Amino acid sequence: AQPLRLCPQAVHETILSNRFLIVRAKKLRCGREESRRFYREHAGRFFYQRLVEFMASGPMWAYILAHENAVPLWRSLMGPTKVFQARNSVPDSIRGAYGLTDTRNATHGSDSPASASREIAFFFPEFNEQLWYQQEEPRLRCGQVYYNAEERVHCVFRAEETELT
Repeated sequence: AQPLRLCPQAVHETILSNRFLIVRAKKLRCGREESRRFYREHAGRFFYQRLVEFMASGPMWAYILAHENAVPLWRSLMGPTKVFQARNSVPDSIRGAYGLTDTRNATHGSDSPASASREIAFFFPEFNEQLWYQQEEPRLRCGQVYYNAEERVHCVFRAEETELT
């Protein structure tokens, strides 16, 4: 496995090279209490405390990604949860390349659109998903978007910008 310090940039590059649109991105740090809340559905399971400790162990990047069939595509790019399996069956996957253990597997991905909505609200409480679908998403589908490298997100051209081009 590659050193984890390379992982955030490699994951970011994987997102871009697979033509995901980055709707929002932020670097953050979750404490133990936040991590417990995030993984509460796993409370009581043998790996729960390891998940919580890893999530709380340092800074991370949270993303809202857009793509046709985003959830299954992202899960495919991540590779299997079990790092040993990922290294052997899909070594070029994110977990195959950067995962350390099954609970320190370098990345997380929602398992359904409903989970994605819940997790977006957890990490981006200021984000209004319904408003985004009404206002920004139709413009993304039309290709009215550019990548802002400084902010590390894709932006939708405003109406006045598209009239000038």
